Amino acid sequence: MMATALLIIHGLVAVALLGAITHQTLSAWAPVNTRPGSFFGRFRTVPPAAFANAVVVLYLAAAVLGAIIYLDFRVDVRPTLEQAGHWKVLGFFDLKEHFVAIGAALLPAYWVCWRRPRDDEPIRARAILTSIIAVIVWWGFLAGHITNNIMGFGA
Repeated sequence: MMATALLIIHGLVAVALLGAITHQTLSAWAPVNTRPGSFFGRFRTVPPAAFANAVVVLYLAAAVLGAIIYLDFRVDVRPTLEQAGHWKVLGFFDLKEHFVAIGAALLPAYWVCWRRPRDDEPIRARAILTSIIAVIVWWGFLAGHITNNIMGFGA
């Protein structure tokens, strides 16, 4: 019961993180001179740097919640998935764990790039670093969601 509640909270944090990092990534790559009413122009109305602290906090919160839930997954869910032969899904989930660790190692550089962006700094480094973290977050979200949906948590 407690693991299910933590999984739901983990999922909600992950969705918030997904929204923040996706918005920041799109606005980081959007041209500065976009039309005000255009799709990318709307992304540009919120400065991309405004998402940095939220992304760091949400990333760490999702990782900590995932680590807490991991024991239940490892003991209760993974053996069942192994017996059912879901090796590809388990491989994607294992990659998720490695990617999340790499993303956590990149967070300090990400935060430094976004904490006080200046106009004279190259924006490409911020955009690329943000994109790497966005790919990791999307991979983690999809791999976790698919793994959970195969048999349902706690089933």
